[in-house]
Parts: sequence; structure tokens; C-alpha cells
Amino acid sequence: MESAKIYTLNRKRFEVNATLNAAPSPPKPKLLDQVRQAIRARHYSVKTEEAYGGWIKRFIFFHNKRHPLEMAELEIGPFLSSLATDRHASASTQNQAFNAILFLYDQVLGKKISLVDGVVRAKRPRRLPVVLTKDEIKQVVNHMTGVTQLMAILLYGAGLRLMECCRLRVKDIDFSRNEIVIRAGKGDKDRRTMLPTAIKESLLKHLATSHRQHQEDLNKGLGRVALPNALERKYPNAGREWAWQWVFPASQHYTDRIIGERRRHHLHESVLQRAVRDAVVKAGISKPASCHTFRHSFATHLLEDGYDIRTVQELLGHRDVSTTMVYTHVLNRGGRGVRSPVDSLASTLVGLK
Repeated sequence: MESAKIYTLNRKRFEVNATLNAAPSPPKPKLLDQVRQAIRARHYSVKTEEAYGGWIKRFIFFHNKRHPLEMAELEIGPFLSSLATDRHASASTQNQAFNAILFLYDQVLGKKISLVDGVVRAKRPRRLPVVLTKDEIKQVVNHMTGVTQLMAILLYGAGLRLMECCRLRVKDIDFSRNEIVIRAGKGDKDRRTMLPTAIKESLLKHLATSHRQHQEDLNKGLGRVALPNALERKYPNAGREWAWQWVFPASQHYTDRIIGERRRHHLHESVLQRAVRDAVVKAGISKPASCHTFRHSFATHLLEDGYDIRTVQELLGHRDVSTTMVYTHVLNRGGRGVRSPVDSLASTLVGLK
């Protein structure tokens, strides 16, 4: 009996000591940190991460900082309605906010959201893209100089999106095949498009200058760029290789916040946006043209030149041909690109001679 009591006492002491010596469990990440982890685990873009995080914060502040677990459909509806009625947000903005909130509940909190009733939805109008004529493209480009001019020509000549152009790497340009490979474009898809012959010589000169700059960086112990996904761990030295360098590097280095290493980023998109905006004003063009207008013009002019719409779809990277079909409505041949029947009678109509 005595030995049994001693055994029981020692066992209790062991359990108490084990409890006291146990390592404390790590604190649970904050809600927005959980959202970021979920987004990065699904390889969403940085822009999506920023947008979703912003909408989730607005949703929480709209309801006086209540935790989303305490809310559901009854709270989501008024928030979405306020975007349309109070802020006069567009339909795409409202849809983005709704998608962000659904992602929070479904992928982060594990709470299913049923139909949200009583939401005032913003009406989504059908808009035609702004398209510049070939002469207007020439005027805008002629009012640009240097690297931004080169980038604008690529936007128009290859149909690139703004960030696709900024994030081009040296290895993605094939001069022998006159081809550009777009890596991880919209929807995390790769595609191929043409390298305009007219720009090859200027681009080669630009890359020669960038290569000399890269060599100088290497001599100073720098020369590293960020790599996608986990390639930095798999290939530790790839970040310094010329093939992985940005085609359009920034003029200054930055310090990585996580590892503290000095790196060179690509040219910030705002530099090109500002240059295009200034060139449009100097050219005296009244259309609200932007960097994306070059891509719209690329597609429209290809269709005007008689290229097949499926070919244009592949070059643009559209998932559905119906997206590409919008450019048939802005061809320089009247509504839907159809020739008016009165044009065949013009020579015989009285008063038109």
C-alpha cells in the first residue's frame, strides 16, 4: 500500500513538472496575417493580396471593429449596399469586395456564407475600350524618350499588360525566335507573344547597358534580384545570374525587409504611367488614354489588318474568345466593323456628289 501511494505521488509530481516545463504554444496569428497566409498558399497575386486585405479591414471597421466570426449574412449585406448607395462604387469594385469577404469566411474562418439578401448591387454597364489610331500611337511614342519609350513600344507592339512589361526578365526574351514569353501573367498563366522586329536593335543596346550595370553591382557584392516562389531556396545563386535580371531595372537598390539584403527591383510601374500620361497631354490627344490603351490598340489594329480573332486571343492571353470579341466593336469601320449599306449607294444618291 505504501509503495502504491509513493508511486501515485511521484506520478502526480511528474505530470505537474511536465505541464510546467512544457513549451508555451505559439500565439495564433492575427486575422489579417491568416488572410495573407491563405492567399499566398494559393499563389494569388500581390495586388489581390493588397485588395482583399483592404476590403476585409473596411468591412470590419464598417461594423465598429466587430470580429467577422460574430457576423454573417446580415452584416455583409449592408456593407455591400453602402458601397453602391453611399460611395457610388462601380459594379466591379463591389464584386471585388464581395469576393474578398467570401474568401475570408470560406478559406480562412471556415464558415459557409449562404445567399446574402437585400443587397443593392451596382449596375455593371458595358464599356468599350479606348483605342488610339496608329497615327495617335506614333504621336504619343514620339513624345517619350529613353527607357519609358522602349516600354511603351513593347506595350503596343506585343500587347503586354503594364506589370507584364515591368516584370520582364532577360531570359524571357528570345531574339532568335522574335518571341517574348510572359511568365505568370494574369491568372498565373504563361503565354507567348511576338517581339517586334522594329525594337530589337534598341532593346539589345538597352540590355547591353543593363548588363554593364549588373556587372558593376556584382563587383560591389550586390546584383541580386527577387525570385518567384521557392526558387531562391532551390537555386541560391540564381538571383545573381544575368538571365534572371529585370529587363527594365530600377535606378536604385532597396533593402529586403525580411532578410535585410540589398537588391535591385524592376522599374516601378508609376514611372511608366506618368510618362505615358505626360506624352498624351503633350501630343494633344483628348482621349483618356493610359498604358492599357496600348494593349487595346494592339488588338484592334491586328483585327483591322485581317488577323484571325483566335490568333489575337492567344497573343492577348484571354481565356474566352468573347473577351477578345469586344475589339470587333471598336474597329475603324463603323458599328461592329460592318460596312454600311448606304456606302454602296453613295455614288448614285442625289446631293452626295
